[in-house]
Amino acid sequence: MTSTISWIDDITMTELERNPYPVYERLRAEAPLAYVPVLGSYVATTAEICRAIATSPDFEAVITKAGGRTFGHPAVIGVNGPVHDDLRSMVDPALQPQEVDRWIDDLVRPIARRYLSEFEDTGRAELIARYCEPVSVRALGDLLGLQSVSSDKLRDWFHKLSVSFTNAGVDENGEFTNPEGFVEADAAKEEIRSIVDPLIDNWIVNPDDSAISHWLHDGMPEGQTRDREYIYPTLYVYLLGAMQEPGHAMGSTLVGLFTRPDQLEQVIDEPALIPRAISEGMRWTSPIWSATARISTKDVEVAGVELPEGSVVLMSYGSANHDHAVYDAPSEYDITRPPLPHLAFGAGNHACAGIYFANQVCRIGLEELLEAIPNLERDTGSDVEFWGWGFRGPTSLHTTWEV
Repeated sequence: MTSTISWIDDITMTELERNPYPVYERLRAEAPLAYVPVLGSYVATTAEICRAIATSPDFEAVITKAGGRTFGHPAVIGVNGPVHDDLRSMVDPALQPQEVDRWIDDLVRPIARRYLSEFEDTGRAELIARYCEPVSVRALGDLLGLQSVSSDKLRDWFHKLSVSFTNAGVDENGEFTNPEGFVEADAAKEEIRSIVDPLIDNWIVNPDDSAISHWLHDGMPEGQTRDREYIYPTLYVYLLGAMQEPGHAMGSTLVGLFTRPDQLEQVIDEPALIPRAISEGMRWTSPIWSATARISTKDVEVAGVELPEGSVVLMSYGSANHDHAVYDAPSEYDITRPPLPHLAFGAGNHACAGIYFANQVCRIGLEELLEAIPNLERDTGSDVEFWGWGFRGPTSLHTTWEV
C-alpha cells in the first residue's frame, strides 16, 4: 500500500550539526523516507532504504545543492554515465588494494612516527589535532603530490570545505539560509588554485608518479591531458572527504574504545584486532554521515512511498548504521558484535573509491599509536564533543599516559 509522504518540518540545522542521532532515530521510527524542508530534499534513514536506493537502477547520483555550490561540476560524487566512468578510471587505479599494499606502509608509517615523536614523551596530547588529522591529511597529501603544502594548511582546507558542503539549510523558496557559510570555503578554493595551478603546469610537461599527475595523463591520447577545470571539482572532493575520513575514523575508533576499557586492552594486546575495531568505529560514528544524494529518474515507489521523477533523496548512512533492525544496541561501541556489513562507505557504483586506502591509513595510524603508547587513557577532565551531520567526527580528544 502506498503511503502519504511525510513532511518533517520541525528539524533545525543546529540540532543536526550538534547531535543528529535523536532526529534520525525519530525518522527511522516514524517516517524512514520523509521530506525534510530545511534540507530541501527527501531523507532516507534506514539501512534497507539507503541500500535499496543506492543500488537501484531507478536512481542516479546527484550532488546536493550545497555540495554543488562547494565543489562545482563535474565532481565525481555527483555525475553519472561516461563522465562518472572516466572520473573513476582516473582516481581508482591508485586506490586498488593490490596497488595500495605496494606502498602504504612506506608512506604512512614514517608520517605516523614523525607526529608521535613530537608528543609521545610528554604524557598528554589532544590527539585529533596533533595526530589523527595530521596523519590523515599528510598521507593523502603526499599521495596526491602536495608535499609542499603543510599539514596544517591541508587541515584548514578540509575544515572550511566541510562547513561549506554541510551549509545545506534552505528556506521555503529553496534559497540558502546562511549564504555567508560559503565565504571561507570560497577563499580556501582560491588558495588551493594558487598553489596547485603551478604544480599542474609542471605535471603537464613533467609527469611523475603523484596521483594528480596520473589524473592529468592516464587514459589520454598521446600529448593530451585532462583539463584542470575538469579535475578540480573532484580534487575538492578529495581535499574534503578523503582528507578527513581516515583521521576522523581513527578518532571515533579511539573514543569508542575508551568507552570499553576491556576492549581497548584486548586491542592493545592483539593488534590483529585493530581492523575490526576500526570497522566498528566507522559504523558507530560514520565519518561521511549524510553527504551523498540520489535523484529518481522516473516515478518510483520506495518503501511504500511514491516519489515523482526528479525527487532528490539524501542518503543518511550514519543513520543506517544505527538501525535497530540491523544492529543490537547500535548506539554502543562494541567490537564483539557480529561483523555485519555497514554503510560508512556507501553502496552501489558510487561507493567510496578510497575504502581500502582509508582503512589502511587508520590501521597503520592506530598500530603505531598503541604500540608507542600502550597505556593511553582518555583525559576525563575534558569532554569529547562530536560535530557534523554531513561529515561527523570528534572535534577533540584529550588523552594522558604515564611516561
